Amino acid sequence: MFEHLSQRPLSRTAFAYRMARQGMYAAELAAFSIAIGMAGYHWLGGFSWVDSFLNACMLLGGMGPIGDLTNSPAKIFAGLFALYAGLVFLVVTALMLAPIFHRILHRFHWEQSQRNTT
Repeated sequence: MFEHLSQRPLSRTAFAYRMARQGMYAAELAAFSIAIGMAGYHWLGGFSWVDSFLNACMLLGGMGPIGDLTNSPAKIFAGLFALYAGLVFLVVTALMLAPIFHRILHRFHWEQSQRNTT
């Protein structure tokens, strides 16, 4: 997926496309996660679709749920979704930061290898 140490670092345009692709992956994961959260809060928690959307987005954003859950299945879902949301938050962060870290490290190592060969 990323270029090898012996290859030149990507151009700015190619890097922008890589970041856009990673952003698309992150957006797809977020949309899928919001859909799961909305379904669970709507069907198990008895919330309206708008309140379900709010709860799912708040948890995925790291803020916490809104509203009271009255039955045990809804509470179990909310707990499991909160754990899932924490993992999704970390994965989305990694998806967006990995190309940046790779570019910095690759550029440093590539420039170092160019100095050593001359």
